[in-house]
Amino acid sequence: MKKVAYKDLILMVLGLALMSFGYAAFILPENIVTGGVAGISSIIYFATNHGINIAIPNYLINVLLLVIAYRTVGKSFVVRTIIGATIFNILLGILTPLFTHPIVNGQPFMSVIIGAVFGGVGLGITYTHNGSSGGTDVVAAMVSKHSNVSFGRVMMYCDLIIISSSWFLFHNIETMVFGYVYLIIFSIVTDMVINNRNQAMQFLIFSEKWQEIADEINTEAHRGCTVLDGIGWFTKQDVKIVLVLCRRFESAHVQRIIKSVDMVKRQSILLQRLRFDPLIKECIKNAFDPVGQKHFFRVVFL
Repeated sequence: MKKVAYKDLILMVLGLALMSFGYAAFILPENIVTGGVAGISSIIYFATNHGINIAIPNYLINVLLLVIAYRTVGKSFVVRTIIGATIFNILLGILTPLFTHPIVNGQPFMSVIIGAVFGGVGLGITYTHNGSSGGTDVVAAMVSKHSNVSFGRVMMYCDLIIISSSWFLFHNIETMVFGYVYLIIFSIVTDMVINNRNQAMQFLIFSEKWQEIADEINTEAHRGCTVLDGIGWFTKQDVKIVLVLCRRFESAHVQRIIKSVDMVKRQSILLQRLRFDPLIKECIKNAFDPVGQKHFFRVVFL
């Protein structure tokens, strides 16, 4: 349990470091206002002509929101957010003075893309390891708990208002557009990181060596198996089906196990029996690997 907690903490710090680097090195030097509490803090930062480090108002606003939302969001959320906000703002406060000029000169759009990717990857890693960076998440959690408006919609409304308010500071439509672009890319990348980690694959394995395959998957891949009873309607014979669920990155290992256990060639027999139906024949071809091994499995994205 302690190992898991330490791993989560290390990866959460990594995610927050990526977020702070992307924001300090690519977004702030281009005078771009984004959404969330970081967007409000950046308006204060630009309005004072960089006189107040962005980390100070960012941290103070987060603490104020957490005090207001304590009873609504609960102790666990508050503790995680304070830890995340503290680490993020320390890193942001250190990095911001180091990047006074854009790294990519004369390419604000490229800076927005790079900064959004860093931020999205960082936030995705932080969320998937039980972390939180605070911000408008707190506002969204409060509003969604006391109304029928969804969490995501509240966050979207808050971010749109904050980015649009940058027009009163810069009187520049281009800056607003860059803020919207950042918001879109940031959201997409964050979702990709979170969903890719959570994405699973399902294997339905048909083989006479189902016991050996199930044992190997248990011992080698350390994944559980469920054995189902089935009937082959063409042959009217009972068959055993091994059902396996695994992470997407583990699927190659599972496939190697299946191939190593069941190497008997039987593809030609099945193709001869189903030669009358070109569509079924094509499905069977795709179901077997190129060398015609006997195992038959289907992969389904969940």
